[in-house]
Amino acid sequence: MKDSLKKGFSFGLTSGVITTLGLMVGLEASTESKLAVTGGIIAIAVADAFSDSLGMHISEESENKHTVKEIWQSTISTFLAKFFFAMTFAVPVLLFSLATAVIVSVVWGLSLIAVFSIYVARQEKIPSYKAVLEHVGIAMLVVIATHYLGHFIKTLG
Repeated sequence: MKDSLKKGFSFGLTSGVITTLGLMVGLEASTESKLAVTGGIIAIAVADAFSDSLGMHISEESENKHTVKEIWQSTISTFLAKFFFAMTFAVPVLLFSLATAVIVSVVWGLSLIAVFSIYVARQEKIPSYKAVLEHVGIAMLVVIATHYLGHFIKTLG
């Protein structure tokens, strides 16, 4: 896989999973509304995919070391990966109760992060368990923080 495509894919996957999980867990804890969580997933899939892909585009341009084609490959692969992976979290919400959907989504998201971490570790020739623990650990911090933040926000209303 070309570096520009790999960069966009890896950023989009990671950001799509962590951002969407944080949003879902926080909205579920604060609203307990399936509609709010579904709307949040769709909104983040579109808005954040555009935002992150533009951020990737500008970041790649600012390095002054990539061709126009490479910049656009990173931009488009970031958008597609972010949008696709964020939208996969809508499936459990549509199929299950909200509480079950959040659990399924956390397992799904952490599995994606773990599998991709193993791939990255093998590419960098480092122990897989270190990459998995680091990346899944950070994702879990986001899930835990947004869960408690959602509960705190609920007490304000």
